[in-house]
Amino acid sequence: MLLLFVKRASAKIPKIPHDGEGQLHMAFAITAESLDAWRSRLESLEIEIIETTRWERGGTSLYFRDPDGHLIELATPGLWSNY
Repeated sequence: MLLLFVKRASAKIPKIPHDGEGQLHMAFAITAESLDAWRSRLESLEIEIIETTRWERGGTSLYFRDPDGHLIELATPGLWSNY
């Protein structure tokens, strides 16, 4: 599930504000089998892949920026002990 909020609209939530400022980072889980398809899709849309990181546990992350400059990560299993 991805929830998107109008900027500052959720900053006044009484218990736990959900707001961010500046360029943010979001990661989305993908399967290892879909990594090449995602890479091809980004390239076909002329979206620059900033970095590909292969993690010690075997996972891979693709990083790119959205039109607002936010860092988007597509991550396969093997990044952390619980994923």
